[in-house]
Amino acid sequence: MVRAQSSFELLITLSFGLAILLPIVVIAFLQLASANVSLSAISAQQAASKLASVAAMVGSEGPPAKQYVQIQVPANVRFIYVGTPVTNQVGHEIVFVVTSPTGLSSITAYSPVNVSGQLNGITSEGSYLVNVSAQQHCPTNPAVPCVYLSEVS
Repeated sequence: MVRAQSSFELLITLSFGLAILLPIVVIAFLQLASANVSLSAISAQQAASKLASVAAMVGSEGPPAKQYVQIQVPANVRFIYVGTPVTNQVGHEIVFVVTSPTGLSSITAYSPVNVSGQLNGITSEGSYLVNVSAQQHCPTNPAVPCVYLSEVS
């Protein structure tokens, strides 16, 4: 009888311990997921800022200046828009659309020069080489000069 009582007490003690430990483990996993999303957003901001900075430099030099820049694209990037969001027309923004737990988030970098481009092929995590070139007649709108960004394949 004493053995059964001590085994039962041990089982109750372990159950209470697990009941207390389980929420802590769940919270730790949620915090880790949140940290990964934040890291992706920071990496996307660095890549967008790097592209905007190089675009400003190339744009200040004028045509036919060009430069290749390597960017690191984080996980969870769904789209990259250059110029104006969604349409990729001439504009002043480089936008990385990143998946977050609350939906899609836009990470934006401003460029003082007109920019346009096609970076739609970059949707997976990795390192990419981007051609940043000053154009007298922008491919998306030949009436204006711009800095055009395209992925080097």
